[in-house]
Amino acid sequence: MICLVVDLTQVFRFGTKADVPKAPAKAYKKGNNKMAKEHSFDITAELDAQEMKNAIEQAKKEVGNRYDFKGVKAEINYSEEGKSITLVSVSDAKAEAIMDIVIARAIKRGIPSKSINEDSRTQVGGGNTKIVLSIVDVISKDDAKKIIKGIKDQKLKVQAQIRGEEIRVVGKSINDLQTCIAAVKEMDIDAPLSFTNLK
Repeated sequence: MICLVVDLTQVFRFGTKADVPKAPAKAYKKGNNKMAKEHSFDITAELDAQEMKNAIEQAKKEVGNRYDFKGVKAEINYSEEGKSITLVSVSDAKAEAIMDIVIARAIKRGIPSKSINEDSRTQVGGGNTKIVLSIVDVISKDDAKKIIKGIKDQKLKVQAQIRGEEIRVVGKSINDLQTCIAAVKEMDIDAPLSFTNLK
């Protein structure tokens, strides 16, 4: 009879809330905290340098094969280090036609048209026209500030911070980040923006 009483006590004792081990509950909470990790993406204006080179070579080939440029001065000089493209031809119209070819080839290689801006147009020796194009592959300080402000105005649960030549946006919700990307795309920004590393 004594043995029976002892067994029932043990059953009752382990069935009370006071004796439920607390360690597993803490471990479960830690697991939940890990699930609420932060997500992020980067905003940059970086372009593929190799694709730019390919675009320039294709533009040179197209100009060389076009009948309206036969026997006509038509130069395309690309400076990767100087981030510029210099075009020279016999007239303003010819130089502009070369520029259109360069931009069209760049777009076909996946380079946004905003990556190429006309920097200057001058008359040079022999009545030729020289057009200098600048390559934009960074976000200016003014554009970066405009983007940060625009993101804040969305009142999303995200944080945006300038990190060198890019902007890092962090948040706990992928949906908030995607909404943020859509909002930035609608902004009037001069730089050719890319949205990378969404994770």
